[in-house]
Amino acid sequence: MMRALWSASSGMMAQQLNIDVISNNLSNVNTNGFKKSRTEFQDLLYETIQGAVPTADGGYVPSGLTVGHGVRPAATLRIFSTGNLQPTQNPLDVAIEGDGFFAVELPSGEEAYTRDGSFKIDADGDLVTTDGYYIMPGINIPPEAKNIAIASDGTISYEIAGDTVTGDQITLAIFPNPAGLQAIGRNLFLATDAAGPVEDGLIPGEDCGNLAAGYLELSNVQVVEEMVNLITAQRAYEINAKAITTADEMLGVANNLRR
Repeated sequence: MMRALWSASSGMMAQQLNIDVISNNLSNVNTNGFKKSRTEFQDLLYETIQGAVPTADGGYVPSGLTVGHGVRPAATLRIFSTGNLQPTQNPLDVAIEGDGFFAVELPSGEEAYTRDGSFKIDADGDLVTTDGYYIMPGINIPPEAKNIAIASDGTISYEIAGDTVTGDQITLAIFPNPAGLQAIGRNLFLATDAAGPVEDGLIPGEDCGNLAAGYLELSNVQVVEEMVNLITAQRAYEINAKAITTADEMLGVANNLRR
């Protein structure tokens, strides 16, 4: 009976984590470039009460007798499907159509990666993120530049004194396994060994996605899908709680037996 209590409690804890992940997805439904996560589970070890025993005619019984010990969360898989593109009419907003990340230089000098293309120009004319982190490689647009345009291959052009000038070029980075990147908040990811070696400095459209200026990539969270997952997780939590209650009642019956 104690096995049922522990198995059901592991199910409740697993579904609690599942709801935490779903809640985080829903809270970031309007976060630019956000990628939803999915919780994956594994069953725990099994106790073999009776193995595959031989029968009288020399064969074996079809199956033994084993009982599991519950469930455990195995991973939270981040899904990097492309979100919907929203037009903004801002030439500095850039969305990636396909695979790839923008490289960002953190204040520590470390390189991070993002899908959020809501760029700004700082006082020195450098292209930066909302938090002021530099886009790599360094992109500079002169303060006197007018009619700024970003092509699908990342080439930046603008007008100065009536002349069209071709400036720096935005490049992208890709990973063999982007799901292995470490999310650190602020729409940023860090490279890890699990993500594989980075290929950076790629021209958009060549072995990576194209750029769409004047657009932002929205979160890939589907609210209806997450609500269905939330209801499923809630019901799974409730049935595990019911299993604990049932096991407790059975223990109470056994405890109150009289001769």
